[in-house]
Amino acid sequence: MITRQLGNSDLHLTEVGFGAWAVGGDWKFGWGHTPADEAVAAIRRGLELGINWIDTAAIYGLGRSEELVAKAIEGHRDEVIVATKCSLVWDDKGEVGDNLTRGSVRRECENSLRRLNTDFIDLYQIHWPNDDPHIEEGWEEIGRLIEEGKVRYGGVSNFLTSHLDRAESIHHVSSLQPPYSMLRRFIEDEELQWCAEKGTGVIAYSPMQSGLLTGTFSMEKVQDTDFRQKAGEYQEPNLSINLDFVEKLRPIAQKYDKTVAQLAIAWVLRRPEVTSAIVGARKPSQIEETVGGAGWTIEQEDLDTIETLLQDRENRLREQNGFLIQINR
Repeated sequence: MITRQLGNSDLHLTEVGFGAWAVGGDWKFGWGHTPADEAVAAIRRGLELGINWIDTAAIYGLGRSEELVAKAIEGHRDEVIVATKCSLVWDDKGEVGDNLTRGSVRRECENSLRRLNTDFIDLYQIHWPNDDPHIEEGWEEIGRLIEEGKVRYGGVSNFLTSHLDRAESIHHVSSLQPPYSMLRRFIEDEELQWCAEKGTGVIAYSPMQSGLLTGTFSMEKVQDTDFRQKAGEYQEPNLSINLDFVEKLRPIAQKYDKTVAQLAIAWVLRRPEVTSAIVGARKPSQIEETVGGAGWTIEQEDLDTIETLLQDRENRLREQNGFLIQINR
Protein backbone atom coordinates (compact mmCIF):
# COMPACT_ATOMS: atom_id res chain seq x y z
CA MET A 1 0.00 0.00 0.00
CA ILE A 2 1.18 3.54 -0.79
CA THR A 3 2.57 5.53 2.14
CA ARG A 4 2.68 9.28 2.71
CA GLN A 5 5.00 11.20 5.02
CA LEU A 6 3.30 12.56 8.14
CA GLY A 7 4.13 16.25 7.94
CA ASN A 8 7.86 16.73 8.42
CA SER A 9 8.23 13.73 10.74
CA ASP A 10 9.96 10.50 9.77
CA LEU A 11 6.72 8.55 10.07
CA HIS A 12 5.39 7.26 6.74
CA LEU A 13 1.78 6.12 7.05
CA THR A 14 -0.21 4.02 4.64
CA GLU A 15 -3.01 6.00 2.99
CA VAL A 16 -5.47 4.05 5.10
CA GLY A 17 -4.99 3.49 8.82
CA PHE A 18 -6.91 1.12 11.10
CA GLY A 19 -9.21 3.00 13.47
CA ALA A 20 -9.81 1.15 16.73
CA TRP A 21 -12.65 3.24 18.18
CA ALA A 22 -15.34 0.75 17.21
CA VAL A 23 -13.52 -2.26 18.67
CA GLY A 24 -13.78 -0.60 22.08
CA GLY A 25 -17.21 -2.17 22.19
CA ASP A 26 -20.10 -1.32 24.48
CA TRP A 27 -19.48 1.86 26.49
CA LYS A 28 -21.03 5.33 26.78
CA PHE A 29 -19.72 6.57 23.42
CA GLY A 30 -19.30 3.16 21.83
CA TRP A 31 -20.65 1.28 18.85
CA GLY A 32 -22.26 -1.56 20.77
CA HIS A 33 -20.91 -5.01 21.62
CA THR A 34 -17.97 -6.26 19.57
CA PRO A 35 -16.59 -9.77 20.25
CA ALA A 36 -12.91 -9.59 21.17
CA ASP A 37 -11.88 -12.35 18.77
CA GLU A 38 -13.55 -10.60 15.82
CA ALA A 39 -11.93 -7.30 16.75
CA VAL A 40 -8.46 -8.84 16.94
CA ALA A 41 -9.04 -10.68 13.66
CA ALA A 42 -10.09 -7.41 11.99
CA ILE A 43 -6.90 -5.64 13.11
CA ARG A 44 -4.70 -8.52 11.99
CA ARG A 45 -6.46 -8.69 8.63
CA GLY A 46 -5.82 -4.99 8.13
CA LEU A 47 -2.12 -5.52 8.75
CA GLU A 48 -2.08 -8.49 6.35
CA LEU A 49 -3.56 -6.23 3.68
CA GLY A 50 -0.70 -3.76 4.07
CA ILE A 51 -1.94 -1.20 6.63
CA ASN A 52 1.05 -0.12 8.72
CA TRP A 53 -0.54 1.96 11.46
CA ILE A 54 -3.30 1.79 14.05
CA ASP A 55 -5.11 4.66 15.75
CA THR A 56 -6.63 4.03 19.16
CA ALA A 57 -7.26 5.93 22.41
CA ALA A 58 -7.33 5.12 26.09
CA ILE A 59 -10.97 6.15 26.29
CA TYR A 60 -12.16 3.70 23.60
CA GLY A 61 -13.94 1.06 25.62
CA LEU A 62 -12.27 2.48 28.76
CA GLY A 63 -8.98 0.79 27.94
CA ARG A 64 -10.39 -2.19 26.04
CA SER A 65 -9.38 -0.98 22.59
CA GLU A 66 -5.73 -0.52 23.56
CA GLU A 67 -5.65 -3.98 25.11
CA LEU A 68 -7.07 -5.55 21.94
CA VAL A 69 -4.57 -3.65 19.80
CA ALA A 70 -1.76 -5.05 21.96
CA LYS A 71 -3.08 -8.58 21.50
CA ALA A 72 -3.43 -8.13 17.74
CA ILE A 73 0.13 -6.86 17.18
CA GLU A 74 1.86 -9.15 19.68
CA GLY A 75 5.17 -10.21 18.20
CA HIS A 76 4.98 -7.54 15.50
CA ARG A 77 5.26 -4.31 17.49
CA ASP A 78 8.25 -2.97 15.55
CA GLU A 79 6.36 -3.41 12.27
CA VAL A 80 3.38 -1.27 13.30
CA ILE A 81 3.04 2.46 13.95
CA VAL A 82 0.82 2.90 17.00
CA ALA A 83 -1.06 6.13 17.72
CA THR A 84 -3.12 6.70 20.84
CA LYS A 85 -4.56 9.65 22.75
CA CYS A 86 -4.96 11.34 26.12
CA SER A 87 -7.22 13.99 27.76
CA LEU A 88 -10.45 11.99 28.14
CA VAL A 89 -10.45 10.20 31.48
CA TRP A 90 -13.04 8.15 33.35
CA ASP A 91 -13.94 7.38 36.94
CA ASP A 92 -15.00 4.18 38.71
CA LYS A 93 -18.55 4.65 37.45
CA GLY A 94 -17.43 5.01 33.84
CA GLU A 95 -18.24 8.71 33.74
CA VAL A 96 -16.02 10.56 31.26
CA GLY A 97 -14.32 13.90 31.90
CA ASP A 98 -11.55 16.10 30.47
CA ASN A 99 -8.12 16.50 32.07
CA LEU A 100 -4.96 17.94 30.54
CA THR A 101 -3.07 18.65 33.73
CA ARG A 102 0.54 17.52 33.73
CA GLY A 103 0.03 14.69 36.20
CA SER A 104 -3.01 13.32 34.38
CA VAL A 105 -1.29 13.29 30.97
CA ARG A 106 1.66 11.41 32.43
CA ARG A 107 -0.58 8.86 34.19
CA GLU A 108 -2.55 8.33 30.98
CA CYS A 109 0.62 7.76 29.01
CA GLU A 110 1.99 5.26 31.52
CA ASN A 111 -1.32 3.39 31.54
CA SER A 112 -1.45 3.34 27.73
CA LEU A 113 2.11 2.00 27.57
CA ARG A 114 1.07 -0.79 29.94
CA ARG A 115 -2.15 -1.67 28.10
CA LEU A 116 -0.42 -1.56 24.71
CA ASN A 117 2.44 -3.67 26.09
CA THR A 118 5.06 -1.38 24.56
CA ASP A 119 7.98 0.78 25.65
CA PHE A 120 7.04 3.70 23.42
CA ILE A 121 4.13 5.27 21.56
CA ASP A 122 4.82 6.42 18.01
CA LEU A 123 2.24 9.21 18.00
CA TYR A 124 0.66 10.52 21.21
CA GLN A 125 -2.24 12.91 20.70
CA ILE A 126 -4.38 15.23 22.79
CA HIS A 127 -7.84 13.88 22.03
CA TRP A 128 -9.93 17.02 22.61
CA PRO A 129 -9.08 20.61 23.62
CA ASN A 130 -12.00 20.70 26.06
CA ASP A 131 -9.81 21.30 29.13
CA ASP A 132 -8.90 24.67 27.67
CA PRO A 133 -7.05 26.18 30.68
CA HIS A 134 -4.58 23.27 30.68
CA ILE A 135 -3.88 22.87 26.94
CA GLU A 136 -0.39 24.35 27.27
CA GLU A 137 0.35 22.36 30.42
CA GLY A 138 -0.70 19.08 28.83
CA TRP A 139 1.19 19.78 25.62
CA GLU A 140 4.34 20.66 27.56
CA GLU A 141 4.10 17.30 29.32
CA ILE A 142 3.86 15.48 26.00
CA GLY A 143 7.05 17.31 25.05
CA ARG A 144 8.72 15.90 28.16
CA LEU A 145 7.50 12.41 27.30
CA ILE A 146 9.11 12.82 23.87
CA GLU A 147 12.38 13.88 25.49
CA GLU A 148 12.24 10.77 27.69
CA GLY A 149 11.71 8.46 24.71
CA LYS A 150 8.29 7.26 25.83
CA VAL A 151 6.69 9.06 22.87
CA ARG A 152 8.19 9.61 19.41
CA TYR A 153 5.93 12.39 18.13
CA GLY A 154 3.14 14.52 19.55
CA GLY A 155 -0.09 15.33 17.78
CA VAL A 156 -3.54 16.72 18.47
CA SER A 157 -7.08 15.79 17.56
CA ASN A 158 -10.14 18.02 17.08
CA PHE A 159 -8.08 21.22 17.40
CA LEU A 160 -8.99 24.41 15.53
CA THR A 161 -6.35 26.89 14.35
CA SER A 162 -6.63 28.90 17.57
CA HIS A 163 -5.69 25.80 19.57
CA LEU A 164 -3.01 24.80 17.07
CA ASP A 165 -1.30 28.18 17.39
CA ARG A 166 -1.09 27.80 21.16
CA ALA A 167 0.43 24.33 20.92
CA GLU A 168 2.85 25.16 18.11
CA SER A 169 4.29 28.04 20.14
CA ILE A 170 5.52 25.48 22.70
CA HIS A 171 6.77 22.72 20.41
CA HIS A 172 5.95 21.37 16.97
CA VAL A 173 2.60 19.74 16.32
CA SER A 174 3.43 16.72 14.17
CA SER A 175 -0.15 15.86 13.30
CA LEU A 176 -3.74 17.00 13.41
CA GLN A 177 -6.53 14.42 13.54
CA PRO A 178 -9.80 16.08 12.58
CA PRO A 179 -13.12 14.68 11.39
CA TYR A 180 -13.22 14.99 7.62
CA SER A 181 -15.64 13.60 5.08
CA MET A 182 -17.94 14.75 2.31
CA LEU A 183 -20.47 15.59 5.02
CA ARG A 184 -18.09 17.37 7.40
CA ARG A 185 -15.71 19.76 5.66
CA PHE A 186 -14.97 22.63 8.02
CA ILE A 187 -11.20 21.98 8.05
CA GLU A 188 -11.06 23.14 4.44
CA ASP A 189 -11.65 26.70 5.68
CA GLU A 190 -8.50 27.12 7.79
CA GLU A 191 -6.99 24.00 9.33
CA LEU A 192 -5.71 22.33 6.14
CA GLN A 193 -3.82 25.45 5.09
CA TRP A 194 -2.39 25.86 8.61
CA CYS A 195 -1.08 22.29 8.54
CA ALA A 196 0.45 22.71 5.08
CA GLU A 197 2.29 25.85 6.19
CA LYS A 198 3.58 24.35 9.45
CA GLY A 199 4.64 20.92 8.18
CA THR A 200 1.90 19.20 10.17
CA GLY A 201 0.40 15.98 8.85
CA VAL A 202 -3.37 15.47 8.69
CA ILE A 203 -4.90 12.12 9.57
CA ALA A 204 -8.61 12.31 8.88
CA TYR A 205 -11.05 10.35 11.00
CA SER A 206 -14.57 9.30 10.07
CA PRO A 207 -14.10 9.60 6.27
CA MET A 208 -17.26 7.52 5.88
CA GLN A 209 -19.10 9.65 8.45
CA SER A 210 -19.49 6.78 10.92
CA GLY A 211 -21.12 4.54 8.34
CA LEU A 212 -23.40 6.99 6.54
CA LEU A 213 -21.18 7.02 3.46
CA THR A 214 -20.71 3.27 3.16
CA GLY A 215 -23.65 2.71 0.83
CA THR A 216 -24.90 -0.07 3.09
CA PHE A 217 -26.01 1.89 6.16
CA SER A 218 -29.32 1.11 7.89
CA MET A 219 -30.52 2.18 11.33
CA GLU A 220 -31.93 -1.35 11.69
CA LYS A 221 -28.34 -2.58 12.10
CA VAL A 222 -27.51 -0.06 14.85
CA GLN A 223 -27.55 -1.48 18.38
CA ASP A 224 -29.46 0.29 21.16
CA THR A 225 -26.19 1.23 22.88
CA ASP A 226 -24.61 2.62 19.70
CA PHE A 227 -23.85 6.38 19.93
CA ARG A 228 -25.52 6.88 16.54
CA GLN A 229 -28.93 6.31 18.08
CA LYS A 230 -28.77 9.87 19.41
CA ALA A 231 -26.57 11.62 16.82
CA GLY A 232 -28.31 14.21 14.67
CA GLU A 233 -27.03 12.91 11.34
CA TYR A 234 -29.03 9.73 11.89
CA GLN A 235 -32.34 11.34 12.85
CA GLU A 236 -35.12 12.20 10.43
CA PRO A 237 -35.49 14.11 8.22
CA ASN A 238 -31.70 14.45 8.04
CA LEU A 239 -31.12 10.71 7.68
CA SER A 240 -33.27 10.40 4.56
CA ILE A 241 -31.59 13.42 2.96
CA ASN A 242 -28.16 11.95 3.68
CA LEU A 243 -29.03 8.51 2.37
CA ASP A 244 -30.53 9.99 -0.79
CA PHE A 245 -27.22 11.78 -1.38
CA VAL A 246 -25.36 8.49 -0.90
CA GLU A 247 -27.52 6.77 -3.51
CA LYS A 248 -26.56 9.46 -6.01
CA LEU A 249 -22.89 8.65 -5.39
CA ARG A 250 -23.35 5.04 -6.39
CA PRO A 251 -23.06 5.53 -10.20
CA ILE A 252 -19.83 7.49 -9.70
CA ALA A 253 -18.33 4.70 -7.62
CA GLN A 254 -19.42 2.08 -10.14
CA LYS A 255 -17.58 3.95 -12.89
CA TYR A 256 -14.32 3.03 -11.12
CA ASP A 257 -15.53 -0.42 -10.11
CA LYS A 258 -15.51 0.77 -6.51
CA THR A 259 -18.00 0.84 -3.66
CA VAL A 260 -19.45 4.04 -2.22
CA ALA A 261 -17.31 3.52 0.89
CA GLN A 262 -14.15 3.34 -1.22
CA LEU A 263 -15.23 6.46 -3.10
CA ALA A 264 -15.73 8.34 0.17
CA ILE A 265 -12.22 7.43 1.33
CA ALA A 266 -10.61 8.37 -2.00
CA TRP A 267 -12.43 11.73 -1.85
CA VAL A 268 -10.77 12.51 1.49
CA LEU A 269 -7.37 11.40 0.19
CA ARG A 270 -7.68 13.73 -2.83
CA ARG A 271 -6.32 16.57 -0.67
CA PRO A 272 -2.50 16.73 -0.65
CA GLU A 273 -2.54 17.93 2.96
CA VAL A 274 -4.09 14.64 4.09
CA THR A 275 -1.56 11.97 4.99
CA SER A 276 -3.99 9.17 5.73
CA ALA A 277 -7.65 8.34 6.32
CA ILE A 278 -8.61 6.36 9.41
CA VAL A 279 -11.13 3.60 8.74
CA GLY A 280 -12.76 1.60 11.48
CA ALA A 281 -13.70 -2.06 11.37
CA ARG A 282 -15.13 -4.58 13.78
CA LYS A 283 -14.67 -7.66 11.60
CA PRO A 284 -12.25 -8.68 8.83
CA SER A 285 -14.71 -8.29 5.95
CA GLN A 286 -15.15 -4.59 6.71
CA ILE A 287 -11.46 -3.75 6.47
CA GLU A 288 -11.12 -5.92 3.37
CA GLU A 289 -13.49 -3.55 1.59
CA THR A 290 -12.30 -0.21 2.87
CA VAL A 291 -8.60 -0.70 2.05
CA GLY A 292 -9.79 -0.35 -1.54
CA GLY A 293 -10.29 3.36 -0.90
CA ALA A 294 -6.52 3.88 -1.21
CA GLY A 295 -4.28 3.85 -4.26
CA TRP A 296 -6.51 5.55 -6.84
CA THR A 297 -7.83 9.00 -7.74
CA ILE A 298 -11.18 10.47 -8.71
CA GLU A 299 -11.30 12.35 -12.00
CA GLN A 300 -12.02 16.09 -11.85
CA GLU A 301 -15.34 15.83 -13.68
CA ASP A 302 -16.58 13.42 -11.05
CA LEU A 303 -15.29 15.62 -8.24
CA ASP A 304 -17.31 18.45 -9.79
CA THR A 305 -20.41 16.25 -9.88
CA ILE A 306 -19.94 15.36 -6.23
CA GLU A 307 -19.70 19.08 -5.39
CA THR A 308 -23.02 19.70 -7.13
CA LEU A 309 -24.65 16.83 -5.24
CA LEU A 310 -23.26 18.14 -1.96
CA GLN A 311 -24.65 21.61 -2.62
CA ASP A 312 -28.08 20.14 -3.30
CA ARG A 313 -27.89 18.18 -0.04
CA GLU A 314 -26.88 21.31 1.89
CA ASN A 315 -29.78 23.27 0.45
CA ARG A 316 -32.22 20.56 1.50
CA LEU A 317 -30.79 20.44 5.01
CA ARG A 318 -30.98 24.21 5.37
CA GLU A 319 -34.68 24.00 4.59
CA GLN A 320 -35.09 21.81 7.65
CA ASN A 321 -33.74 22.97 11.01
CA GLY A 322 -30.26 24.39 10.55
CA PHE A 323 -28.72 20.96 10.95
CA LEU A 324 -25.96 21.67 8.43
CA ILE A 325 -24.42 24.22 10.76
CA GLN A 326 -24.54 21.79 13.68
CA ILE A 327 -22.46 19.11 11.95
CA ASN A 328 -19.77 21.54 10.84
CA ARG A 329 -18.05 23.70 13.46
